[in-house]
Amino acid sequence: MTPPPLTLIEGGATELVGLTSAEYQALQQLGFVNIALTLDSGVYEVGAGRKVGAVALGERQIIVRPKITDLNRLVFLLGYARDPGFWRDDPVGLTGADELLPGIAEAFARIASRAVEQGLLQGYRTITDRLPVLRGRMLAGEQMTRLYGLPVPLAVEYDDFTVDIAENRLLLMATTRLLTVPRLSETARRRLLRLRRALADVSALPRGAALPSWQPSRLNARYQPALRLAQIILAAESFEHHVGDLRVTGYMFDMWRIFEDFVTTALSEALADLGGRCVPQAPLHLDEADRVDIQPDLVCYFGDQPAAVIDAKYKAERPDGFPNADLYQMLAYCTVLGLPEGHLLYAKGNEPINTHQVRGAGVVIHCHALDLGSPPVGLLQQVEELARRIAYRSAINKYKVNAAEATAATLFTEV
Repeated sequence: MTPPPLTLIEGGATELVGLTSAEYQALQQLGFVNIALTLDSGVYEVGAGRKVGAVALGERQIIVRPKITDLNRLVFLLGYARDPGFWRDDPVGLTGADELLPGIAEAFARIASRAVEQGLLQGYRTITDRLPVLRGRMLAGEQMTRLYGLPVPLAVEYDDFTVDIAENRLLLMATTRLLTVPRLSETARRRLLRLRRALADVSALPRGAALPSWQPSRLNARYQPALRLAQIILAAESFEHHVGDLRVTGYMFDMWRIFEDFVTTALSEALADLGGRCVPQAPLHLDEADRVDIQPDLVCYFGDQPAAVIDAKYKAERPDGFPNADLYQMLAYCTVLGLPEGHLLYAKGNEPINTHQVRGAGVVIHCHALDLGSPPVGLLQQVEELARRIAYRSAINKYKVNAAEATAATLFTEV
């Protein structure tokens, strides 16, 4: 008998679950959920971690739903880092979807079907081949070195007008991925199967291949919503392997990475509007010998010198023995950069808003929070307000250490 799906909510209560040793081992390896032994043999305490998605352990399914109940907002966060302008419009329109990827599959099947209903997009693709007749131009170097000057076959390179282009390959990859997702609706599955038939002349890339690169243009305008959504689908960590005789399949998103990517992109934009220049994932070193690497999420410059350092933390890190690891990390960033203040940005509800004055260091660490339950416009307004506060604090700190710039005080009040 197939066991019922185990559904967990991110940040919610744990569940007591009976697992086989193979299922326990598979979950430990995946890191999909937090799992702990109990006093009862074969019974484990299972809770959601920092990933959302679904895993199938043989016949058993484990689903972790995001804390964000409106999937349109989660898709907005997923897509914004890839194209801020496009995702402001929230074009996906998920309704009544209980799970993340099945919900996105519904939207993708609808949007991609609409994109190809006028026929597949075609374009020129450069092809290198060996042919019995000359087509395009001959590759003289390859002909002489690899084919030893033989008259046939000919090493040639030519441009072919074809449907086998990057845009269609992306749609095919996303369609193929979604058809493996459990719990799809019949409507979505039928649309995806029709879409796969329409893309029959497009080359299927091997599993693990790099995503095809494409550029927005007037020619592919009708494809762009589907292509953006395809990139989100393919960004999910998908896997299929065996633990003994147990087949393990599934997909999952890292919520901390989604949050970090959104904050980095949106805050960089907002600070740039205020005259700042932001460097994401700035490579720094903690020690003079440059042996210990550190990498804050965002370093902002107003002028030539660093003015602010920001680190996005979806949840506070509290490992045993170091219950305030985020604060120690930010103190290191401020020390290396010579800054009197640093900013930690959390998802609301995962850490209280607070300010910490570090003893003997002259460093202040501000903890801020973003309410991810807000609609896209409200969320971007929160980021813009935070950017103004960071820019204001940076200007004040610069004014305190450089009295010669007192004439710039009007700028501080405007910020």
